[in-house]
Amino acid sequence: MGMTKELWSWTAAELATAIAVGDISSVEATEAAIARMEAVNPALNAVVDALPEQALKDARAADAARAQGEELGVLHGVPVTTKMNADYKGRATANGVPAFADLIAPEDGSVVRSLRASGAVIIGRTNTPAFSMSFFTDNDLFGPTMNPYDPEITPAGSSGGAGAAVAAGIGALAHGSDIGGSIRLPAYVNGVFGLRPTAGLLPCHNPSSRSERLLASQVASVQGALARSVKDIRLGLQALSLWDPRDPLQVVMPPVDLGYVARPCKVAMIREPEGCTADPQVVDAIIRAAAMLSDAGYEVEEVETPSLLAASELWQVVVGHELLSGPIHGIRKLGDARVNRLMDLLCDTLEPLDRDAFLAAFASRNAVLRQWQMLFATHPIVLTAPSWRRPYPARHDMQPETSGQTYLTELAPAFMPPVLGLPGLSVPMGVVDGLPTGVQLLSTRFAENMLLAAGEVLERRQPALRPIDPRPSRQS
Repeated sequence: MGMTKELWSWTAAELATAIAVGDISSVEATEAAIARMEAVNPALNAVVDALPEQALKDARAADAARAQGEELGVLHGVPVTTKMNADYKGRATANGVPAFADLIAPEDGSVVRSLRASGAVIIGRTNTPAFSMSFFTDNDLFGPTMNPYDPEITPAGSSGGAGAAVAAGIGALAHGSDIGGSIRLPAYVNGVFGLRPTAGLLPCHNPSSRSERLLASQVASVQGALARSVKDIRLGLQALSLWDPRDPLQVVMPPVDLGYVARPCKVAMIREPEGCTADPQVVDAIIRAAAMLSDAGYEVEEVETPSLLAASELWQVVVGHELLSGPIHGIRKLGDARVNRLMDLLCDTLEPLDRDAFLAAFASRNAVLRQWQMLFATHPIVLTAPSWRRPYPARHDMQPETSGQTYLTELAPAFMPPVLGLPGLSVPMGVVDGLPTGVQLLSTRFAENMLLAAGEVLERRQPALRPIDPRPSRQS
C-alpha cells in the first residue's frame, strides 16, 4: 500500500497506533526500517550489530500476537535500536572494546528485556566509544560513527550511534545511556530529543557485567531514550520502566503520567557560562526557546542560580576518583588510544584523595543538590544549553591543545544532572549554518512530566522533525 512507502520516517507513536488498529503490520514497519538501515548505515556506521533476520521473526510474532487478540505493549511491533552496552542474549556486549568482541550475554539485560516486553522489535545495536566512556563515538573494534549532518562533526558520545541512527530514520526510537551527558549531547548534535531520566527511575542490569556499579555510578549512570518527538520519549520511558528485580536501585514507579496536565511555571534561564565564552548560536537558541516558553505562559527569568561549573567539577572529583579506584586499570589495559586520551584529560590532573577525603567529597553532593532544590522550589524548570559550544569536530578529543578543564567548563551543563542524579531533556531548536542547535531543560528529581510538557511547547512551535539523509558536507 502507498502509505507504507516511508514507514521508516514515522514516529514510534504513529507506528504503534497504526499497528494496533491493523492499518499496517509490524512486518511492514520492520521491513521499511531495515531497508532504511541498509540504505543509510554504510555512510554513518551507527548500527554495528544489525539484526534483520531476528527482527523480522519478532515482527511476525508481534503480528500474530495482535491477530490472536493478545494485550499489546506500548511499542508493540515498533522497530527500535539498543546501545551496544546493553546485554542482548546470545550477542556480544562489545561496548566498543576488541577484547569484549566475544563477551556473549547469557541473558537479556534490563533494557532488552523491557523493550521486548513492550512489544518493540530490535533491528540493530548502535555504536559506542570504548567502554562507553567518551564524548566522541569512535573505537578500534567498529570504527567511527558519522554525524548525519556533517561527517566532519562528531555525533557525540557515548550514545553517538543511537543519536545518528534515530536522526537518520534507522528505527523510530533509540535506547541510550548517560553518565556524563551521553544521551543529551548526542541528541543535541544530531538534532533530536533525548531524555536523561532521574537516577533509579529505569532499571539497569547487565548479566554479563563482571562487577557491580560503584558509588558514584549508582547516582550518575542511567538508561534513557532518544527520539524525534516528545511523545516517543514518553513511550520509550514507559517501555524501559518494567520492574527488574535484578536491579536493587530501581525506584518502582510510573515514569510518566499520560494524563498529566501541563501548568506553566517559572523558568530560570542560564545563558552565560562560567569560565568560557558561549558560541553565539548556543545563546541564540536559549533566547529563542525562552520566547517560545513565554508565549505559552511560562515566566522566564534570569535569576541567580547555583554554579553549573561547580557541579561539573564535583562530577570530575567523584566520578574521576571512582575510575581511579579500579575501573581505570581495565580501561588502560584494554581501551584504545581515544578512551585513554580521555582518561588522561579527566583523571590524570586529579589531586590524590584518601578514603575519608573521597567520602567527604561525595557527601558534599548533598549541599550542592540542596542549593539546586531550593532553586527548583521557586523555579521548577531551568533553561540552559546542553553544551556552551556548537558540535565539536570529529577528532577534537585527539587534538594536542584539548584539555580536561576545557571539557569540564564547556560541557558543564551536561555534567551537572548526572552527579546530582537529576533529569535533563535535550530539545532540538532547528538547524543553523547546516548544524543542529538545541537547549536543555533541567528540573528536580522525578519531574519528567514537567520537563516533557515544556519540551512539547518548544516542539509545537517548530517544524516536525523528519529523518535526515546523511550529508557528505555541511549544508547552509
